[in-house]
Amino acid sequence: YWEETVYSDRRSLLYLPPGFDPARPAMIVLYLHGNGATLERDVMARQAVPRQVAESGQNIALVAPQFAVDAADSSAGNFWRGGHFATYLDEAAERLMRLYGNRLAGRTFNTAPVTIVAYSGGYLPAAYALERGGASHRVRGVLLLDALYGDEGKFAAWFATRRRQAFLFSAYTDSTKTENANLEGMLAKRRISVVRSVPRTLSPGTAAFVATGGLDMHGDFVTRAWQADPLKQALSLIPGYGPVRDKRGV
Repeated sequence: YWEETVYSDRRSLLYLPPGFDPARPAMIVLYLHGNGATLERDVMARQAVPRQVAESGQNIALVAPQFAVDAADSSAGNFWRGGHFATYLDEAAERLMRLYGNRLAGRTFNTAPVTIVAYSGGYLPAAYALERGGASHRVRGVLLLDALYGDEGKFAAWFATRRRQAFLFSAYTDSTKTENANLEGMLAKRRISVVRSVPRTLSPGTAAFVATGGLDMHGDFVTRAWQADPLKQALSLIPGYGPVRDKRGV
């Protein structure tokens, strides 16, 4: 591929859903798209990631970098570089503060826990962000949406170290069945138990693997997996970032 057309897009999609409140506990979702994608056509329109974030009911700030533009390439971009994940989060926090329009929100964005969501080829930047990104202490959880095409050892090593503070959720088709079995085996060797269904909550220590069907589901996996809008449901299961309730539970 030519660098000018495929590897020169340095943009990121930033999104704050209606009602986002930096005074409440907030989370950053880092969405890592798969092969053959653009932010506008795929992340925003086809995969409806901003809509699913908004409808999750969670106090979430969305950040989605553009990797190789509309190409069959799972390159991790600059996430290969040591410390780049931390640097990227610092810049994203500053840009989110500008987007919100109040400098007082800066502290929220600079300290918010991060959930990494990787779809398909997004596994590579996710794996290297966890291994060498310099900000694994901020990662609240990892959602793999038919994304485990390799580097199982990086995910296993991260979760073994951070499982008291984070969760790991992997839903998959037959396309990544073998790799998911490998990751389960690596966790078992570390005496880490897993569940094989969608859990009631994605609380720290949870490691969940959900088989969903055949390869034909892969292309629409972000909007049609174990249920419609699976990203929306998975995000809603993360405790601590939902609507404020009064003493009556309203």
